[in-house]
Amino acid sequence: MEEDEAQKQRLKAAVHYTVGRLCQDIAADCEKQITKQTIAAIAETAFRQCDIFAKDLEAFARHAKRHTVTVDDVKLTARRTTALYNYIQQKSEELALHNQELKEKRKKNAAKRKSKDMEAEEENELED
Repeated sequence: MEEDEAQKQRLKAAVHYTVGRLCQDIAADCEKQITKQTIAAIAETAFRQCDIFAKDLEAFARHAKRHTVTVDDVKLTARRTTALYNYIQQKSEELALHNQELKEKRKKNAAKRKSKDMEAEEENELED
């Protein structure tokens, strides 16, 4: 349990650091200043939201009697935030297209290997 708490604190620190860097970049672009308290509040909100998402994802997978979270679970979690849902949907489609292309390449390569193997067998039969 102590190790879990230490890991949680490391994650919280990482989120805080990342939020801080993002806020610095945005503040520089807008020529504004963001207070440390504001950064801390944004980081805490982001961390809590991630915790809620994680629990929702686990619940959706468990409800479907699965031990693995799927893309559909992620989409379901993001359903209340239109921009996030659209982004996840777009990335999901891109990933599916990429996976389909890889599958087709593997199929073609397998067919090429098979035809080369058959040609080699025919040559060996002719030599005999």
